[in-house]
Amino acid sequence: MGLVSGRRRATSNASSRGSSVDGSDPIEDDTLVVEPDQGNVLSHIISQLRPGADLSRVVLPTFILEPRSMLERITNFMCHPEMLLPIPQIDDPVERFLGVVKFYLSGWHIRPPGVKKPLNPILGEIFSCYWDFPDNTRAYYISEQTSHHPPKSSYFYMVPGHHIRVDGTLKPRSKFLGNSAASMMEGIAILTLQNRGKDPTKGERYILTQPNMYARGILFGKMKYELGDHSYVRCPETGLVADIEFKTKGWVSGTYNAIGGTVKNEETGEVLYELSGLWSEEMFLRNVKTGHKEMFFNATKSKHSPPLSRPLEEQEERESQRLWAKTAQAVKERNHELATDEKTKIEETQREEAALRANEGVEWHPRLFRRVRGGPGGSEEGEEDLEWIINAQIDGKTPEKQAAQIMAIYPIIPGQKCEKRIVIPPRASFSESRPQTAHSNDSNLINLNNDGPSADDSKAPALTPRPYQPRFRKILCPRKQAVFHWNKLKGRSLPWTPTIAVQQRFRQCWLQQATRLRPGR
Repeated sequence: MGLVSGRRRATSNASSRGSSVDGSDPIEDDTLVVEPDQGNVLSHIISQLRPGADLSRVVLPTFILEPRSMLERITNFMCHPEMLLPIPQIDDPVERFLGVVKFYLSGWHIRPPGVKKPLNPILGEIFSCYWDFPDNTRAYYISEQTSHHPPKSSYFYMVPGHHIRVDGTLKPRSKFLGNSAASMMEGIAILTLQNRGKDPTKGERYILTQPNMYARGILFGKMKYELGDHSYVRCPETGLVADIEFKTKGWVSGTYNAIGGTVKNEETGEVLYELSGLWSEEMFLRNVKTGHKEMFFNATKSKHSPPLSRPLEEQEERESQRLWAKTAQAVKERNHELATDEKTKIEETQREEAALRANEGVEWHPRLFRRVRGGPGGSEEGEEDLEWIINAQIDGKTPEKQAAQIMAIYPIIPGQKCEKRIVIPPRASFSESRPQTAHSNDSNLINLNNDGPSADDSKAPALTPRPYQPRFRKILCPRKQAVFHWNKLKGRSLPWTPTIAVQQRFRQCWLQQATRLRPGR
């Protein structure tokens, strides 16, 4: 459960400054007062909770839900392009690193009203969007839920015109801690500046982690959102690392939303800069050598740029905004009963799909992402913690060609349509295998012309996966023959991947058949 901070309008003079550029909107507090009629829902939660319980399996009330999916919520970190776009043009490696740290800290202040939790994406859920910038360049974002238990949200972001790429996988792990709920934000993001670095094929990479999230007072009192613990920004090539501590308020002293940290050179151990302030308001940077302290980022005067997406009628059923449209609308209208019903329908459908896959022995595979090819000597060595990465080669020589390659992955801008002929993941069993059209890894998944199938597509042979049927001959050792067929099956391309239990059952059946065929019986 990824808990997102929300804000209640504050009345103190200290918090009356504006959060927009012109300062017209007053800043708000990170608290939520539970309404009286929600007490019965809270009692339902309490009955499900035990200290240390996994909150991903607990049914939560809709009044603490944010009306959007976690896949869409991740885009908060891309909503300050004015901090990100200039970074690749900075020549000094230390200043460039500080630019990445500022961009990293700029997205935390973007929060919905109240202490909210985004909707848990279902397996295979997809969200795509884009940003148009004043210099006529564009950023693209594609994400998919690559695992449900444990939850893993994989995403890809790229600005071809500015040599920027981000790959990430978010793995929230939730716990109940008495009167608090914690979301341990595991996973990493890798920001790549493609015009920098010693190796032009890999660029200059920055590894980012996230702080953990806490919702205080979920059973009694006022609900309060906090970020806590350490997060890191690290550049292996330059040896620079930022250790950022998101501080939680103590019982007696301290303040909410405070940060502290250092920027240092890992190779020499020298501390270059110190960070301080509030991540929800003003943050400061102090040069350790000179003692000079300056404003690093002012969240109270910043204005974020939300992404753009395709209309709902152009989206597929499993795309976030269309999938959760009824639930999100009910949450916005505070119709908690309807929101719960709509949310339950989606969750029940997901459970039915999981049961069907288990019965058929089908292993689910993401549609748009693939496993990272890491390990010593691997093409993506050093990126193993991502686990999943976009399943496409983005290597165009110009920004226009790169943009075309990105849009060929999945529809992003209005007017694009996904070809229905590609069905991923395959759900066919041995007895009911469906034909699939052959296509290469670099095939265009989007019909931009919308003129129907091309001549080349009509000539493409259809591949019909066939179940493997072993044929036993009269041999001296039928048991060895059964093992031979089993080994042949393991090396064969199948329409689906058998689970370990199914594989063991197949091997058992063949050994029994070999025993019956043994000479003398």
